[in-house]
Amino acid sequence: MAIRSIKTNKVRAFLTMLGIIIGVASVIVLVSIGQGSSQSVQDEINSLGTNLITVNVTDTDSVELTDDTIEQFKELSGISEVAPVVTGRVYAKNGEATAQVSMTGATSSYLSVRDLELSQGRFLTDMETELRSKVVVLGSDAATTLFENQKAVDQNVLIGGVSYRVIGVLKSVGTSMGSSGDDVIIAPITTAERATGSTTIGTVYLKAENENIMDRAMYQVQGAMTTSFPEQSDNYSVSNQEDLMDTMSSVSDTFTLMLGGIASISLLVGGIGIMNIMLVSVSERTKEIGIRKAIGANRKSILLQFLIEAMVLSCFGGLLGVGIGLGIAKLISTFSSLTINYSWSVTLFAFLFSILIGIMFGVFPANKASKLNPIQALRHE
Repeated sequence: MAIRSIKTNKVRAFLTMLGIIIGVASVIVLVSIGQGSSQSVQDEINSLGTNLITVNVTDTDSVELTDDTIEQFKELSGISEVAPVVTGRVYAKNGEATAQVSMTGATSSYLSVRDLELSQGRFLTDMETELRSKVVVLGSDAATTLFENQKAVDQNVLIGGVSYRVIGVLKSVGTSMGSSGDDVIIAPITTAERATGSTTIGTVYLKAENENIMDRAMYQVQGAMTTSFPEQSDNYSVSNQEDLMDTMSSVSDTFTLMLGGIASISLLVGGIGIMNIMLVSVSERTKEIGIRKAIGANRKSILLQFLIEAMVLSCFGGLLGVGIGLGIAKLISTFSSLTINYSWSVTLFAFLFSILIGIMFGVFPANKASKLNPIQALRHE
């Protein structure tokens, strides 16, 4: 009877379901985008290395990392490699091609610590760092900009008017945490200090021997910094990828929850739409209800009839919403750069919630219909 009633008023039934359809589809699409963004951030963080520890100095005037400090890090048990870096912006030129890129001054261990790979040539050596050699390794984007389709290795590039020999090109690592890892030039740290005018080490990357001893390695690095700079704890930070992951996950989860909450409002609006239409339906079918009561239908039967109609509307709307939501999410992932991560638990929750909405907002009209006086209902025109 519920399905027959819906078929009789197809347009009205569709308009009634429209709020539920939009609500369910919105929840699925927005939560999928939110979870996709969270997964994308986690993948970027993982790409930096799961056993990487980073020491960042925020005030280089108060905290000055020297060669002695770096040696202390190397002597710590559980730390396999240490890579201090200095950074700055420089102009690079090759013929007519010019680019403003980030220059990173590093040591030979930087390649291993940051889990980078070479597509051409070789990386820096300790000897080149000691001799302040004018050699550089280019990121993939920097190599493409400066040399286009030419082979970059063994070519020369001008940085600040000084000629540097290219000894290698890195494989593309993409964008991580909002900054490109490919638009970069890596030079020996001693050479980069002169090229960038920066003589202070702002960051040190440390590689733990394995993931299982990360906590112990972190504790030792923190201890070494506390010993060297006892009253400057506010001017530096020691972090690993797990700390960063926890922070970003917390932000992403809050973002996803907010998106889901906003979309859920559409479901509530859809529920109000169902209640309004069912109230109209009760008014239109007052005489029918009177006849049913006159021939023996009890209050429970009338209540169930209208409640089931509301549930069928919300159920159909929920199913259509799920299909449309998954379709829109698929289109977004196909035609945009956004990462979409489907959550079947959220999809099931949105569908079940739509049915619950139908029950909640269908109870009042159904209850009103079940309480109608059969004599007054039969007189209704």
